[in-house]
Amino acid sequence: MNYWYCLKCLYFRSVFYEPDGCLCVYNLVMILLQRDLQRTPSVATFAHLTNSLKHMSTVSTGLFRSSLGRKYLMALSGLFLCTFLIVHLIGNLQLFAGDGGQAFNVYSYFMTHNPLIKIVAYVNYAFILLHVFDGLYLTMQNRKARPQGYAKVDQSKSSTWSSRNMGILGTLILVFLIVHMRTFWFEMKFGNMPVISYDGDPIQYKDMYVVVVEAFEQAWYSALYVISMFALAFHLYHGFQSGFQSIGLNHHRYTPTIKSVGTFLFGILIPALFAAMPIFFYIKSL
Repeated sequence: MNYWYCLKCLYFRSVFYEPDGCLCVYNLVMILLQRDLQRTPSVATFAHLTNSLKHMSTVSTGLFRSSLGRKYLMALSGLFLCTFLIVHLIGNLQLFAGDGGQAFNVYSYFMTHNPLIKIVAYVNYAFILLHVFDGLYLTMQNRKARPQGYAKVDQSKSSTWSSRNMGILGTLILVFLIVHMRTFWFEMKFGNMPVISYDGDPIQYKDMYVVVVEAFEQAWYSALYVISMFALAFHLYHGFQSGFQSIGLNHHRYTPTIKSVGTFLFGILIPALFAAMPIFFYIKSL
């Protein structure tokens, strides 16, 4: 069993609507966990976690048998990724600490060395894969079910631009994620990164701050980052509120609050703060 087998298995079984997709996600997550937990054998709950994940994968395979189940998974995975974005943003804001990168490097070290955080990270990767492949499947199914030969209807009166273009927005975000992971995650894991130490601290930290700053000083990467944050803003603007609607949380008492949070927090504030990072460091380098 290896990474590429699991990824190919996940793609084909998810897209072609077979129930083994969740088991492939489970296999992929477990391979990654085993690699990291071999370096931290003191984690006594590993066996229990294995059984729990296997049980969840078995239960969740039933969801892949219906379009409704797919929409539930799409909504739940998307809402989980929304919480990840908040945590990720809080950590990345350490770039603005003005301490030469110490706060950001300490944060990066914690996120890559804490066993619990590493488990959550790999579960997060699995949710990203589920969200992507589920989105591909639902998009293809919607196109197949779309009636042909009828008069065109002006959908702009009954739906928003972002809701009609979630597939395009998601594709742009996926391209950005691939470039983003290659630029930072891959370098952190496999690259030859500079290290730095701070007074009174015996730990040698990988200097992720320098890598981030150098990336943001490149015009093409900063432009890609900002454009991708616009795509993310529209994607979240529709996705956050529709996620709650998909799981049945749609009521006149709290739906306005959900829409407000989706608009101002996920549609404006979070993408704007992410976009501010490359803009700040690029202008600073001029």
